[in-house]
Amino acid sequence: MIKIQLVDDEANILSALKRLLRPQGWEIHGFTDVEEALGSLREHNYAVIISDYQMPTADGVTYLQFAKQRQPDAVRLVLSAHGDRNSMIKAINQAEVYRFLSKPWDEHEIVAAIKSAIDLHLLRAENRHLLKQVQHQQTLIRAREQELLRLEQENPGITRVMRDDDGSVLLDDDEPR
Repeated sequence: MIKIQLVDDEANILSALKRLLRPQGWEIHGFTDVEEALGSLREHNYAVIISDYQMPTADGVTYLQFAKQRQPDAVRLVLSAHGDRNSMIKAINQAEVYRFLSKPWDEHEIVAAIKSAIDLHLLRAENRHLLKQVQHQQTLIRAREQELLRLEQENPGITRVMRDDDGSVLLDDDEPR
């Protein structure tokens, strides 16, 4: 199941977001305390982490930087009533934030942004899986190439295949007909 972490110092904001997002079938973990949210990063793997930009104990960008270190595969979003350009640039550059969402939010926009973040998370996971498969296949190919080199050194010409005009494999004693 897709897990989403919400971090906002205002309990009413968390409640509203949970009501909005639960019907999507996602597992929502909400935190008003940054320390508890950090602890949760050790216990759960999140696909998406959404943090308020301004909180009393920490700013959202700093929190998302810690989250990035602990869960680099999670897609990070910032939710803020303060949508100035500099704060957006700071969030994107320092915490590699995927989207900057404004308060008050449009319900359709926030759900669409989270769905897009989940799609990105799943795509990255699939890419990592495919990369591992390719690396494994490359290891197998290198081992087979080494074996062919060894066989060629022991029996020169063994890896060379000769064919006649119709594509049939010729053996040493065969002559083209």
